[in-house]
Formats: sequence, C-alpha cells, structure tokens
Amino acid sequence: MSGAQFGMIGLAVMGENLARNVEDHGFTVAVWNRESTKTDQFMAASAGKKFVAAKTLEEFVQSLERPRKIMMMIKAGAPVDQTIERLQPLLEDGDIIIDGGNSWFKDTQERTARLESTGLHFVGSGVSGGEEGARFGPSLMPGGSEHAWNSIKPIFEAIAAKSDSGACVAHVGPDGAGHFVKMVHNGIEYGDMQLIAEAYEVLRKVLGAGADELAEIFGEWNRGPLESFLIEITAHIFRVKDDDGTALVDRVLDKAGQKGTGKWTAQVALDLAVPIPTIAAAIDARVLSSMKDERVMASRVLGGDKPAPFSGDRKQFISDVHDALYASKVCSYAQGMALIQAGSREWKWNIDMREMARIWKAGCIIRAKFLDTIMRAYERNRELPNLLLDEAFSKSVLAAQPAWRRAIANAQNGGIAVPAMSGSLAYFDAWRSEHLPQNLTQAQRDYFGSHTYQRNDKGTDAPFIHTDWANK
Repeated sequence: MSGAQFGMIGLAVMGENLARNVEDHGFTVAVWNRESTKTDQFMAASAGKKFVAAKTLEEFVQSLERPRKIMMMIKAGAPVDQTIERLQPLLEDGDIIIDGGNSWFKDTQERTARLESTGLHFVGSGVSGGEEGARFGPSLMPGGSEHAWNSIKPIFEAIAAKSDSGACVAHVGPDGAGHFVKMVHNGIEYGDMQLIAEAYEVLRKVLGAGADELAEIFGEWNRGPLESFLIEITAHIFRVKDDDGTALVDRVLDKAGQKGTGKWTAQVALDLAVPIPTIAAAIDARVLSSMKDERVMASRVLGGDKPAPFSGDRKQFISDVHDALYASKVCSYAQGMALIQAGSREWKWNIDMREMARIWKAGCIIRAKFLDTIMRAYERNRELPNLLLDEAFSKSVLAAQPAWRRAIANAQNGGIAVPAMSGSLAYFDAWRSEHLPQNLTQAQRDYFGSHTYQRNDKGTDAPFIHTDWANK
C-alpha cells in the first residue's frame, strides 16, 4: 500500500463525512478506525472510491505519502493523547497530526509544543457545520505552524465551504489558536440559539402565536438582516408535524444539553476579564432547563408566567421582538469577537479578525448575513476594539434601541425570562456608560479590606490611596 495523500482516524459520522469530502475532491484517503468492523462497513459502502483501508495503525501510517497528513476525528481528551502516543513512534520528521475534535485549546498548546520538539507538526483545527458541513463543506479553523498550514492548505481549501468571499478556511494562528476560535464560535452559537429561543418564547406566550404563525414570522425574518442558518432552520422546525398533526416542536422536552465548549468560553472570559453576559446567560439557561423536576415544583409553589391577554398592535410587537433579537445578537457577536481579540493578545496569536468573520460566512452553524457587515467593520479598522464602535453597527443598534427595550419590558411584565436579551441590553448600557456605580463598590472594598482606590479628580493614572472610612 502506498500513496494515500491524506489519512483519517475515526470513522464516526464526522470522520466518515470528512473522509468522503476529501475523496470527493480528488485525494486518496487512508482510513483507520479502532473497531475494524466500522472500517469494513465504510469500505463496503465505498466501492470504486479512492480509499485505502488499514487494519492496524502500522498499515495506516505506511499507506501515506510523506509528509504524512493525518487527521483525528475522535473524542476530545484522553483518547487524543492515547492515539498520539500510539502514532508518534510510527511517524517521521515533518509528518503532521491534525486534531479536528473540540479539544481544550490549552491541551492543544501543550501537544503542539511536545510534538514539535520531536520534529513532528501538530494542528488543532476547529470544524464547524455538523454532519452536513463535514460531508459537503465545513468552516475550518486550523491552528499550528505556518509550515503545517502550507502542507494541508490545498486539501483544507478544497473541502471547506465556499462563500462569495472564498473558501471558509484560514490559518488562525500558532498552537491553540484554532481550537480557541472554535470554542468562542460555539459560545456565540450558544448565545444565538438562546436569543432565538427567547424571541420564540415571547411571541408564543405574549401573542399566543402557534407553530404555523411562528414559521411564517421566522421565515420572513430570514429574508432580512436576521438572515442566518439558525433562523432558517427555526422556521423549518415550526413546520414539522407529529403523526397526529401537532407541531413536533411542542412535543420536545424543554431540557437542552451541552458538550462543554460553552462552559469553557465562560471560564476563559473570566480569566481574561472579558464580559460576555449574553453567552453566560445562554449557558445558565441550558443548566436551568435541565432542572425540569425542580422547575415543575417551583411553578406549583411560586406560579409560572401568566401574561395578560395581549391587546396592543400585534404587527408592531412582532417588529419589536425582531429588533430586540437583532440588537441582542449584535451584542453577542461583539462579546465573542472581543474575547477572540483578548485571547490573541494574551497568547500572541495575531489573529486576523476579518478572516474569522469571513470563514464563518458558510458551512458553520452561526453563518449569518451580517457577517459581511462584521468583515467590513474590521476592514475599516483592523484593531476595532468592539463591534459596537463601528458606524454601521452603532447606527443599527441605536435605531433598534426603543423596540429592544419595549420587547424586554413586555417580557418581564409578563414574567417571561429573557436572560440573554436582558444581558445584551445591560452590556450595551454598561459598556457605553461613562460613569458606572463601581466607585461605590471600590469604596466598600477600601472600607472593609483596605484595598485602596484612585480619586477621579486626579486623572486616570492617579496613585492608589486608602481612607479610614469608619473614623471619618
């Protein structure tokens, strides 16, 4: 066996689909799976295709041309290290191992340093788009050395999703940069999904909108500034019926799962002192949703949301919720992009923010029309500290502000939880505020803990002083 140009380890859904995507684009692909029966099944369904099956890792490695390009699509954590440990003795200087799972970026940093010290290359690559994206074109976020990127670039550019701005792949930066960006991408995705769920909840409970009307509303929204993959599939979900004609979404238990990348985003944001209240609210909402038994009990003791019958302008209310969703979404993206910039500064990755918006335009879960606007914002100012400072976004959010506040007020008056929308609005109000009440917080800290403070009439670089407040 010889000559395979790419290797895939792991033939679960994502690995299988990516392998088929690579082969579709003219490359011979070697495949290996821990359970050989899966490899046999894969090959049985691949007659006439350019795949090379291997029963052992030794056969797999021998089947690849140099420098070897091996991608792992396996469970993050210990399985990645175990596979690397088995692979490493079989490889030679210049060979490349690619981890396409959702690995913790600091693990990727450690693995990169360890493997590069032995002459091997390691790429931690975000892969977004789910099963369909893997098969027909994902958004790819590879980190690692320039040398490794140049080696895998022809294959990654071939298999990536394509938008009017090119292939949805870019070299993100060294070591863990790719997995860091994918982690934040997932955090933005959490925020997006929660904001959409809150818009749905408000329309359902305040207006009494049923699935058919909701399908029409979200379908219409998908033809405007909210156009995105998530809005598109939401409209479709509302149209799907159960066997008895009931909207299937109404039969889905209200407990949302999570795989950990959202939680990592919140943890890193705290470490880097970057506020991400919309994303954090989305994580909390999923945790609260999992507490179904407690929520049922609480609803019986405390009463649930029971909005009064709606008597206002229905069309205006729908428009208000649209604008609230849009403005909240802008804030969510602003938080995520600010976090990527902070990570780039902390670990000296030099991430091109325009490129991050560009490669999310197709293939990935958060693909959306206004990523074009984000691209243009970073073209105008490569070092833009926050999307809300860009003229296009500042104008649109300020224009949406009255509707945004009305929608949230209506929800809160009806006892409907909208934590992500509220978090976005609080972020907007606090971030644009010249004066915040933390002067009192700092005075309290100085009172009980002698933590000192700076006087605001002595300049921003004023010395830290302490006051004996109790004896004043």
